[in-house]
Amino acid sequence: MTRNPTESTAPRWATLVATFFGAGRLRPGPGTWGSLAAMLLWWLVASHLPASLRVPAILVLIVVATAIGIPAATLEARGCGVKDPSHVVIDEVAGQLVALIACPIFWKPLVVGFILFRAFDILKPPPIRRLEKLPEGTGIVVDDLGAGVYGLLVLQVLLHFRWLG
Repeated sequence: MTRNPTESTAPRWATLVATFFGAGRLRPGPGTWGSLAAMLLWWLVASHLPASLRVPAILVLIVVATAIGIPAATLEARGCGVKDPSHVVIDEVAGQLVALIACPIFWKPLVVGFILFRAFDILKPPPIRRLEKLPEGTGIVVDDLGAGVYGLLVLQVLLHFRWLG
């Protein structure tokens, strides 16, 4: 039985986390809004941290987003009766943060990291598509972590060869 995806019986905390405090309700392209929110949040946090703490901080954020995001996505998907609801964007948040590991806090690398993550999340090159088949919230979140790894690798190559200025 499929319910209206805007109506959910999930606990309020799960809906708030799964939609990243409402970013997943924005249209069009809720995944893009979730990624943008993650990138802007990371820019805000990282710009107030010493450079030496940025990598540990983003790794903590990724672990937290994943550890809380998987159960939240599971409950929200069950609550609205949709396998992978488009309004669930905590997966984009976690994946976007992965793509931004060790990214300089300047507009060009951040924007390129954002674009790379979104491209890999949409295209889902192998083996990312297979990760979607994992059960419930695990499949919802882990495929985006995979897209984040692809984005991270490409971004780091671009940075290494100084192709971003």
